[in-house]
Amino acid sequence: MSDDLEKLAESEQQLPPEIEEKRRKGLLRTGYTTGTCATAATKAALIVMVNRNPVNEVIVTLPKGNTVKIKIERCNINSDGAECVVIKDAGDDPDVTHGAEIVSSVKWTDSIGTIEVDGGKGVGKVTKPGIGLDIGKPAINPTPMKMIIDAVREIATEQLKTKGVKVIISVPKGEELAKLTDNPRLGIVGGISILGTSGIVIPYSTGSFTASIRQGLDVAKAMGQDTVVLTTGGRSEDFSKELLKLPEHCYVQMGDFAAYSVRQALIKRMRKVIIAGFIGKLSKIAMGVKQTHVRGSHVDMEFLASAARECGASNELIEQIKKANTARHVSEIVMSNKLEGYFDLLCRKTHTMLADHTKGQIDVECIMFDFDGKVLGRFPKN
Repeated sequence: MSDDLEKLAESEQQLPPEIEEKRRKGLLRTGYTTGTCATAATKAALIVMVNRNPVNEVIVTLPKGNTVKIKIERCNINSDGAECVVIKDAGDDPDVTHGAEIVSSVKWTDSIGTIEVDGGKGVGKVTKPGIGLDIGKPAINPTPMKMIIDAVREIATEQLKTKGVKVIISVPKGEELAKLTDNPRLGIVGGISILGTSGIVIPYSTGSFTASIRQGLDVAKAMGQDTVVLTTGGRSEDFSKELLKLPEHCYVQMGDFAAYSVRQALIKRMRKVIIAGFIGKLSKIAMGVKQTHVRGSHVDMEFLASAARECGASNELIEQIKKANTARHVSEIVMSNKLEGYFDLLCRKTHTMLADHTKGQIDVECIMFDFDGKVLGRFPKN
């Protein structure tokens, strides 16, 4: 998941109007995954090795069989082989790897008919189970790995009858970029992952977010954990870590996908989920909203006012809440008026909605923080 998408999920702001307008009209520009870029760079390097001439572009076959033309930024020929570079273009998606150099260095080997693909500088190494890759191997996912190998076979069919090929994929700034992704949490160290199931990046899609949720749960399960903390974003995760002191791999950012995340935790046979966040997102979940992005839902002041009524609030306080600007404003009104039990009640309602969604088959706990990290409400109480 990119850093900008993480911030988007954490906030309660709409997409910028110009982006929302483009999205509505279907005008957002698609881009290419790191896997497609690595494949293009590899194919170009092989063409250079075979023909001894640089290339400006190559055609890459995507997993579904369609083809795209990818620009080659530069090529170098040396005594050992060739190296080509593609600049990652994520289209209009706020991907942290947009603009990164994806490099493929290719050389012949003496191992007849073999194709070896490895990760170089800036491509992460796998150190934890649960993500579908062997520990110690480069973080090159199965689909891009197949794309790269298929490209080698396409260009070097004749050469593979008498020699082998070694491919090293590197991302010069990958280690720095990886800090803005989920890789450190997933036990992928030293760089980014080479990703892509379709080869195409869909701007502001939910696919990468939900895939990240599933992968985070898989890692927690593979590490022997039966409890995960589902947070609405970076700040709530930091506050949760300080409070709960669980291992790093127990924390999964669910963003706006609370119901989906809890359901996935159930499917993966987790025993317990702890939902942690702020009043805005949690109050939406408490209302039964399964996907809490502001474009699909709004904080309901009537709902928040009715919760205050259940806590014995005065009519004057209830009217103040109804007229509040934001959920955060509601929390400020409640705290200034010292309304007891309000935040615990919202946590209980959140718990009830998610427990009902999973038919009580997984333990659910809810924690609400203020924006300084103080626990405002919790249910059940420990």
